[in-house]
Amino acid sequence: MDKRALRVVAVAAFAAALIIGLTAQEGFRERGTQEPRPSNAYVVGGVRHGASFFPRAAHDFTKPKTAGEMDFLHYHTYDEVTAFMRQWAAAYPNLVDLYSVGKSFEGRDIWQITITNKATGKDTDKPAMFIEGNRHSGEVTAAEAALWFAWHILSGYGQDAALTKLVDTKAIYVRVKNNPDGSEMYLQTAQSNRSTVRPYDDDRDNLLDEDPPEDLDGDGFILQVRKKVEAGKGTMTIDPADPSGRLMIRAPAGKGDYIVSSEGYDNDGDGRTNEDGVGGLDLHRNYPENWRPMPGRDLTGRGWTQGGAGEYPLSEPETRAVFTFLLEHPNVSVVQTMDTTVPMLLHGPSTSRMSESMFPEDMAVYKHFDEEGKKITGYASAGDTYWDYANQGRGDREMRARAAEMGFEIPSEPQGRPLFGHSPDFGYLYYGAVWYGDELWNGGRLKDYDGDGRVTDLESLRYIDEELGGRYFKPWTKAVHPTLGEVEIGGFNPKFWRQNPPVELLEEWIRKEAMFNLFLAKSLPQVKIVSAEIKPVKKEADAFELVAVFTNEGYLPTALKMADRVKIVRPDAASVRLPAGAQLDGARPRQDIGFIKQGEKKEVRWKIKVKPGTSGEAEVSILSTRGGVARTTVKIG
Repeated sequence: MDKRALRVVAVAAFAAALIIGLTAQEGFRERGTQEPRPSNAYVVGGVRHGASFFPRAAHDFTKPKTAGEMDFLHYHTYDEVTAFMRQWAAAYPNLVDLYSVGKSFEGRDIWQITITNKATGKDTDKPAMFIEGNRHSGEVTAAEAALWFAWHILSGYGQDAALTKLVDTKAIYVRVKNNPDGSEMYLQTAQSNRSTVRPYDDDRDNLLDEDPPEDLDGDGFILQVRKKVEAGKGTMTIDPADPSGRLMIRAPAGKGDYIVSSEGYDNDGDGRTNEDGVGGLDLHRNYPENWRPMPGRDLTGRGWTQGGAGEYPLSEPETRAVFTFLLEHPNVSVVQTMDTTVPMLLHGPSTSRMSESMFPEDMAVYKHFDEEGKKITGYASAGDTYWDYANQGRGDREMRARAAEMGFEIPSEPQGRPLFGHSPDFGYLYYGAVWYGDELWNGGRLKDYDGDGRVTDLESLRYIDEELGGRYFKPWTKAVHPTLGEVEIGGFNPKFWRQNPPVELLEEWIRKEAMFNLFLAKSLPQVKIVSAEIKPVKKEADAFELVAVFTNEGYLPTALKMADRVKIVRPDAASVRLPAGAQLDGARPRQDIGFIKQGEKKEVRWKIKVKPGTSGEAEVSILSTRGGVARTTVKIG
């Protein structure tokens, strides 16, 4: 777009925003509230137009050490990831295919690669794993874990025997950034949100995204604002345990001398700050299995609803891009879609306990992966969403206090908490796969200095000071707030401490997650023809019996019990193709043999009549939706 066109768009956007603002001001004056200030969110025709309207972030956490060279000491932008995937497709033409699986809400291509040795067969003829990163805007660690995973496999091909075998026999589908819009907003501006950037009326005032936070000090982050007030007039006070005076704690009633809020101001004059930022939907509540409508859409007032669910299942292009691809690729039997922060190996069910909704055979598979995964990653927790995830931090006082500040309560006694439209439920109950949605990073709870079993903010601050040079806590700095007057801005880095690892620790965390994902990939089913031979039939001239034995060399069965139940897979089938002059006697060329467990052997026999003088080869195959395809030939005559 040329400069003149850009100028026209900018003027139109400003005019639309001004009209909306003037209209809103009249109502604000009537209610006696403050007049709104201009917002960084521009709305044209009722729709917000892109994160590009926000100022670029001032931080350097997305800058590589050397442009064009891979390093994991920074967070990769959409353009940088795309460039690396293009490089891989060019450098490994026999191993990598790069393609767009769709367009994001703002029109960016959602890029994906397939990694497999094309010389050993098509990707769709091989057992497969799908890995997705950065579904949630701010959970950029997931994108780095997916990128590291792909880079590690390609770098090791031909050097590492296990990785070479993996690429030769399996197909790996890697989508580094499934939500490029949200990722770009998070990395390139001070803004953040839960998921998609689709405009949404969070505060139900018939305006879209009209009150996002403002980066008042221009450091690229939305930090905290604290203002000293008269004793007893505030809700917070300086933590007496912190001699530096940097940490704030909630004060008893009538004892507070500070008010604390997030950086920004009240754009729409409704008395609240930052209550309607960019977007508001959640791609991880938009899947069709157990989907529920948004709050307010249940007309009885007595049913379950789900915040962030969207207008209908798969309403968002990013979610549809996952759904469509997987339905077109039923050879995928393991999926990993990563988030932050707990950390935890996480899967379904999300509306019940595992024992209530999983077949025992499938539950045993998940429990095996849970236990092995904890050994690989060092995560303390693994389990289902409904029960195990819901009860995370139940005994951690610091976590309970932090949860209360965020507006929800961790129950003191164990209890289930349902999530609806959740991808792990779609993954197991609908798609019949092993589907993990691991939670990476731990929110900065790194070192328990006093050994009491919990990590407090004071201990986190000590770690930042001693190990990271103080970089991830901004000292309180005086500033002038548009409505509060003189304030101080500071606090923990919300993006690269609370939600994602500091860059100094990034590779450590993404590597151990990638090692678990490699373990999953190496556990894929793999059908094999153990033997195939021709034997003459006694006392029958020109009659032979073709006997073939098949097995599964992978840990996973060729189908979970649920995959068979929902018919996402077809039974494994053995087939034979005969040369001219040979024909089957009383048998079909293709025979269903059910599904094959690890190490199990299944035998199939075909009786064949052969005309005198016939020579050639019979081709024997096993065709498995998720176990792959194997073929061999047997000489006849």
